[in-house]
Amino acid sequence: MERTVKTLAKEAKMRMKKGFWKQCEKELENERSRAKERGINESKMERYFAEKVTTKIRGESPDEFYLKVRDLLLSEGEVSDAIGRLTDREYYETLSYSDKQRYTLELSEKYLRALERFKREYEFELRHANPN
Repeated sequence: MERTVKTLAKEAKMRMKKGFWKQCEKELENERSRAKERGINESKMERYFAEKVTTKIRGESPDEFYLKVRDLLLSEGEVSDAIGRLTDREYYETLSYSDKQRYTLELSEKYLRALERFKREYEFELRHANPN
């Protein structure tokens, strides 16, 4: 659904009325304190936090592929056969040789983006929520 300027303005107004930005300020200050305690670079944390708020405003949620990668990384860490595990075998078998090559390359690129996202999230959220 395409969001019009009018609906975007209404959403922004509601965020202001409901104290969204004040809450974000409080969360940012808490995250800064936690980052300082843990020795994490505060400016990196602030960039991550801004990205997280932007995602929240846009109403985006993690896609299914990212969730699969995240589950794999949390349960087994980085594995050498990640692309093989993430391959849709049924679909893959229907492809020609060149399409299989293209599919594998696209899947690899998608995996690398998901891995980078996971590392950012892990650094700022997951590692400290579930310390091992």
